[in-house]
Amino acid sequence: MGTDRTGHSRGGAVLVAALTVDSVGNGLFMPLSLVYFLRLTDVPLALLGVLLSAATLLTLPVPLWAGALADRVGALPVVVAAQLLQAAGYLAYAWVRGPVGIFVAAALVAVGVRFFWSAVFTAVADYADGSAGAWTRDTWYAVSNGARTAGLAVGGLVTGVVVADGRAGTYRAVAYAAAACFALAGVLIAACVRTPAATDRSAGPRRGGYAALARDRAFLALIGLNTVFALTSMMLGLALPTVMLTDARGPAWLTSAILAGNAFLVALLSAPVGTRLPRHRRTRAITLAAALWTAWGLAMATVGPGRLGTVAALLATATLLFTVAEVVHAPASAALAAAAAPVAARGRYLAAFQYSFALASLVAPAFFAILYEVDSAAPWLALALLNAAGAAGVLALERHLPPGALREQPAVGRRAAADAGAGTR
Repeated sequence: MGTDRTGHSRGGAVLVAALTVDSVGNGLFMPLSLVYFLRLTDVPLALLGVLLSAATLLTLPVPLWAGALADRVGALPVVVAAQLLQAAGYLAYAWVRGPVGIFVAAALVAVGVRFFWSAVFTAVADYADGSAGAWTRDTWYAVSNGARTAGLAVGGLVTGVVVADGRAGTYRAVAYAAAACFALAGVLIAACVRTPAATDRSAGPRRGGYAALARDRAFLALIGLNTVFALTSMMLGLALPTVMLTDARGPAWLTSAILAGNAFLVALLSAPVGTRLPRHRRTRAITLAAALWTAWGLAMATVGPGRLGTVAALLATATLLFTVAEVVHAPASAALAAAAAPVAARGRYLAAFQYSFALASLVAPAFFAILYEVDSAAPWLALALLNAAGAAGVLALERHLPPGALREQPAVGRRAAADAGAGTR
């Protein structure tokens, strides 16, 4: 399933469309993660929080398994299985009533999500390797990021409209719709998308998998630095509602407008930015993103009460800095990690790379809340400092990464360059 023994990729448009549909499913349910069970069950909020957190903690070992599977059988089958797991979880959401059922359903979704994110970047890299088109790996990552962002925005908007009546049946309909989105995405990929077989990708010299990764200081440093950037990328959606309520004291609709504008611009700019990124070193693109996030942090530290027009202009300008950084960082960092990994162990390396996002998601709420209690500007100044240090760290790491990983290679030479780069470590 999903492999082509000829070494060629097929179905790129379907892959992007399927990732969009997948993200619509995520977007449909994202605004309801806690509210859904509060509305449809008698389980108290505190217990719900524990159950959902426990389901998430259960997924921490998943990237290790997902990476090994992606190297053994190919990344596309893992992505399809992950989508079907999420479809099953959301179907269960429509029926569960008690704590045990909620935990099982949430665990199915959480495991599916972790498998998906641990394999999808390898799947895109595999597709790019076998593609005869002009798009580079960076461009494929950029277009995929834009498609996913558009899907999230559409799903969230639909949910915001349809659950306004608050009826239990409407909430269940959203769960069914999310399940249908994930099932459709999985079927589309399984039926129409093909990438070079995993045996083709692993034909190069084997580097010992996770044992080699544990000794690969440059890649481990890349994961550590990306944790800073992943933490930053989560802060807009996490912190802006609180900032609007307690600092800016502006209307709630302004938060929604800013977040919607961010999503729209990411979807709009991803493809054109992605076609231009290959002209530059990936490390320099990531450094630019870190510099923009530093400026964003400094700007957010100045937000306070004021005239609505002034506050809106400041937040819009700051969010534009954030958005450009996000559009540049997402494809450049994913492409750099894929190119820096030994081809035979790419699945495991990129799965391990996802731990930067997992760790950031665990740290982000406490990071913001604790520093915000100290001073409203503290989290933003801390983020600015971390990103400035991250930019310097990426520049210092540049000379320790495989030379072929820094800039996109011609399509015919990607696998050879990656093998040669792996051999230099």
